[in-house]
Amino acid sequence: MSDIIWPEAYLPGTTDNYVSNEITVAGLSAADVWAQLDNTDAWPGYYSNASEIRFHDRSGPTLSAGARFRFTTFGFAVEAEVVEYVPPTPGQAARVAWHGWVEGDAATRLDVHHAWLFEDLPGGRVRILTQETQNGQPACDLAIAKPNPMLNAHQEWIDGLAGAARRVVAAQSHTPSP
Repeated sequence: MSDIIWPEAYLPGTTDNYVSNEITVAGLSAADVWAQLDNTDAWPGYYSNASEIRFHDRSGPTLSAGARFRFTTFGFAVEAEVVEYVPPTPGQAARVAWHGWVEGDAATRLDVHHAWLFEDLPGGRVRILTQETQNGQPACDLAIAKPNPMLNAHQEWIDGLAGAARRVVAAQSHTPSP
């Protein structure tokens, strides 16, 4: 199975905070799931912790290599830039990752690397993996919070993503062909 590709400064175990969430779902493909994450307009419909999403150059709502966008999550207005963008193709894991940051001083600055991987598996299954590393005092605070808010929120995101993809696939299977 494939792994997340980490920039050196964000390697898990060397940052202030790290979480990993993964599920494997039958009846979906990487392309089905990709469509729901790639379209940022869909995020608030299945993930309650993402809002106010906007692209700096008005290119959205779909992600793309180098896209700059801003969204609110965990109460932070996060600036983000897509640093990895590999749509699904047969035999290759789909990948998207962004570097995100919140401007501030030593007490409030936050830097993150949030990565996603969608991988088709035998038997009509898809592996959905999201991992995030963070640096900064807010990351330190999140890392010691119990229950872990980032772990729980990312589980909501990954479960919601799979649910949204299932709904679309189900709706398409009930649509008569032209």
